[in-house]
Amino acid sequence: MADRITVIGWDGTPLTEAAASALAGATLVAGAPFQLAALPVPPGAERIALGSVRAAARRIVEHRGTAVVVAEGDPGFFGVVRTLRRPEYGLELEVLPAVSSVAAAFARAGMAWEDAQVVSAHGGRLRRAANVCRAHTKVAVLTTADAGPSELALMLRGVHRTFVVCEALGTPEEDVTVLTSDRVPDHDWRDPSVVLVIGGTPPAVDEAAGWLAGRPVAFPGGDRGWALPADAYAGAGTPAGPADGDTALPPHVRALALARLGPVPGDLVWTVGAGSGALAVETARFGAAVVAVESDRAACARIGVNARRYGVEVDVVHGAVPDILGGLPEPDAVAVERGGVRVVSAVLARRPERLVAVAHTLAEAEAIHGAVAAAGYRVDGTLLQSAPLTAAPGASSGLTLGPGEHTAVLWGELPS
Repeated sequence: MADRITVIGWDGTPLTEAAASALAGATLVAGAPFQLAALPVPPGAERIALGSVRAAARRIVEHRGTAVVVAEGDPGFFGVVRTLRRPEYGLELEVLPAVSSVAAAFARAGMAWEDAQVVSAHGGRLRRAANVCRAHTKVAVLTTADAGPSELALMLRGVHRTFVVCEALGTPEEDVTVLTSDRVPDHDWRDPSVVLVIGGTPPAVDEAAGWLAGRPVAFPGGDRGWALPADAYAGAGTPAGPADGDTALPPHVRALALARLGPVPGDLVWTVGAGSGALAVETARFGAAVVAVESDRAACARIGVNARRYGVEVDVVHGAVPDILGGLPEPDAVAVERGGVRVVSAVLARRPERLVAVAHTLAEAEAIHGAVAAAGYRVDGTLLQSAPLTAAPGASSGLTLGPGEHTAVLWGELPS
């Protein structure tokens, strides 16, 4: 193993005294080709072009001498330190960081970034990175040569955002370009780059109240939690039948649906037959990207009102179901609030990992169960029965049961 291993973060500015000293004494230097060309690598040192960090780590384990690994910005932030510290290599590192590329990008844009989400498109995660951009108003994306600004913008087609594309930060070729997302694919972009994706509805919280970096407050004001009462949502307080676009699922049904959907950041969830959007909004409050599909135009407007009230991003799509589903982005999970087996079958054709469907009759529940099972999903379900506890009229104490209701909820999950 190398006698000493130093990881130098480099942002294009002159090296610190400690970094310059480590580099001058190195007998092996690993880094990107442009870094090896720009820095004063000792003439006799072995050079490793840093394509695979794991391959470099294996070579360092075999090396006898002093090793230096050069990385961009802060190598401990989405950088090489995590891989180099894997237990199988047994490497002990000294890390000399510079300003991270994300911090530099926000500095070039003149923006605060403690409220930003930071995601990486490396490792085939472009779609999940794009879903975070759908769900949040300020995101920094670390791109790759094959998952760059253009590919990200194409993933977000139909979602208006502003892109701040920062190319070759800290080098003489540095360039910062600001474009709307629809114009980004018209350009050729250099790698490496950092993309800031800005836009949408700002969170409904006071800026001064922010205290947790990268995690916007999910429950502003006094509305903490989920499965809120129906009257917490505009247009959701009136009784209605299963075909009425004005209704919301009862709170206890929403609670079970959310438990089975399991929404997390990076997911894209459809809510089909979304009504007032109560389930869509509560799903978005968990950090997932949400597309709410509703055939009633007035209900679509109410979904927008409810999303703005709770400071979340919900993409509202008006159209006839199931025809409209073919043009939607690929879902990770889907909740069918209304529509029966016909809509469920159309959803299953898109193969989401998880599905929740609400049935309004026992016959409908049986048909949905059969369709989900036939599609190869593990399927289960339950009949939820509930009756509100209310104070007896005219009595100073005592409770009575209000009118009861029952709802069938089914869920399916693709086998691992």
